[in-house]
Amino acid sequence: MSALFYIFSAVMLVFGVLVVVNRNPVSSALSLVVSFLGLAALFITLNAYFIGVIQILVYTGAVMVLFLFIIMLLDIKTEQRRELNYVALGGGVVVILALVSQLAILLAGFVPGKQKLSVLPDDAAVHQDVKRVGEAVFTDFNFHLQLLGILLLIATIGVVVLSRRQGRADESGE
Repeated sequence: MSALFYIFSAVMLVFGVLVVVNRNPVSSALSLVVSFLGLAALFITLNAYFIGVIQILVYTGAVMVLFLFIIMLLDIKTEQRRELNYVALGGGVVVILALVSQLAILLAGFVPGKQKLSVLPDDAAVHQDVKRVGEAVFTDFNFHLQLLGILLLIATIGVVVLSRRQGRADESGE
């Protein structure tokens, strides 16, 4: 079980770095999809099946498809190479070293749990959790869900309007 944790963690971290390093926005978005899949696999190895499936459906499925749609609709070009900013690079290295040192201090004091978890959860408990989450989303948070749908619709319409304006500006020679 721990080998899978390290494999999925490595996949998630490598593709997370590729999101930042890639200069092509489509490649960055696809790297983010693989990073999300690695995160979902981590949740599943931790017996959080519902969160893992939601991670795949919501983020990998819906949000990333929307991002790719927007990127391709706006026709964003590959970022041009710029001069290296040594002050920003030095600051980034300092932040990375601080993060690594904090993680080392935290992990030095970590004592693994003594209780062994079962591999498969109780099916009745899982179904009750999913039922409670569904009831909460569609009763208590129904307004928020509808508002989120409207915001996504407005964002998509805004991208279409921006892409049409950009297309007209390119045709007129501006």
